[in-house]
Amino acid sequence: MSFEKDDEVVLHDKHSEYDGDAGTITQVMETMFGESTYTVSFEDGQETGIPEDALEAVDDEE
Repeated sequence: MSFEKDDEVVLHDKHSEYDGDAGTITQVMETMFGESTYTVSFEDGQETGIPEDALEAVDDEE
């Protein structure tokens, strides 16, 4: 699943201080290998260069 700017996502990265937090994608960048990486803004900061497999879409049905 690919994500777009302004999508709400949850980060899953045990090395990040934002692991398990929900945020908003603010930028989508394509690597030279044709894969996308993302910048996600959280309530108290942001994380850049996040690969797609570290993100999960926020379930809007809650």
